[in-house]
Amino acid sequence: MVKETDLYDLLEVQPSASEGELKKAYRKLALKYHPDKNPDDPEKFKHISQAYEILSDKDKREIYDQGGMEALQGGGGGGGFHDPMDIFSMFFGGGRGGGSRRQRTVRPTVHQMRVSLEQLYKGCTRKLKISRIALCKPCEGRGGAAGAEKQCDECDGHGVVIRMQRLGPGMVTQMQTRCPACGGEGKQIEQKDRCKSCNGKKKTQEELIIEVKIEPGMHDGEKIVFEGKGNEEPGLPAGDVVIVLDEQKHNNFARQGANLIMEEQIDLAEALCGFTRVITTLDDKKIFYTSLPGEVIDHGDVKVIQGRGMPHHRNPTDKGDLIIQFRVQFPSHLDDNSRRVLSQLLPDKTTVMVDDDIETFELEKVGPSHHSSRGRGGHGHGHQFEDGGPGGVRCQQQ
Repeated sequence: MVKETDLYDLLEVQPSASEGELKKAYRKLALKYHPDKNPDDPEKFKHISQAYEILSDKDKREIYDQGGMEALQGGGGGGGFHDPMDIFSMFFGGGRGGGSRRQRTVRPTVHQMRVSLEQLYKGCTRKLKISRIALCKPCEGRGGAAGAEKQCDECDGHGVVIRMQRLGPGMVTQMQTRCPACGGEGKQIEQKDRCKSCNGKKKTQEELIIEVKIEPGMHDGEKIVFEGKGNEEPGLPAGDVVIVLDEQKHNNFARQGANLIMEEQIDLAEALCGFTRVITTLDDKKIFYTSLPGEVIDHGDVKVIQGRGMPHHRNPTDKGDLIIQFRVQFPSHLDDNSRRVLSQLLPDKTTVMVDDDIETFELEKVGPSHHSSRGRGGHGHGHQFEDGGPGGVRCQQQ
């Protein structure tokens, strides 16, 4: 149990979330609420980044689970958060930048691309149209004719101006703000000398089509980087475009590393007497397997077909395994004849001697909020089970 769940709620995960689930949650929310895409609520991005910074640290997460934010702020390591943009850049790659001439690089542009498990299995090439900020071509990013740019008279080339603000009688403070005349650039171009295409802004919006090559065996969250295809700023190398793969849930298979996991439902006769199956793989091929007569399959048994899982990235001829988890479907009812035949074929059932004065009951099906009052003097109790009752089998996913 955890004391509070606010940070988990911010990342939209459960307190039991694994490290991989935390990373995936942060990745999706950071892209969704990044200030470039969500300028009206920059605090949301900040809070998401801080939540991930705490929960991704094993020690901080343990302190938070036991005592909440109060324990962290009371000396447990909750202070001194990193800049959210630093976390974003470390997570997605690339440097910081954009908007300041003193920064050394341009921040990467990150796009999330949904991919199916089939595409990650076979590999494919997809075209993606992106929008980016590019240097104006007619003026070559100068904003006007060569030599037209002059030092701003308002800020003397500093890009900022000092304003005096009165707080009260006899109280005055100085405030440093971006120069409104040059927009913080420290230089400006007179209206008559400005480029007609960009109006002196030096940059324009343009669309670019890139081809994204998805290689067999790539993973959910893997990054594909296109160097120099991102936003451009005067005097700086162009930023990168980072494509983050987002694996979509498959109807039949779940991925666990290089292994594929599937569930196979069989009936009781097949579990006892053997059966055959044909599986359509992710590359549309058919594979045949059989359970030999006499080999009993229990409910929940796991079998392996070696070498039919996901290809290993950069070595696609080497594949993981296909793991099959069996669910035995029992009949809902047996007629008298079938029951007699089965009784003769199967091992003897256990018999119990019952005294005349012992209290007896009949078994009934249990459902949500089910109440039973049958039996002599018996009192029913409400029972609730998740996932179809106890013993439910799930594919383990990662």
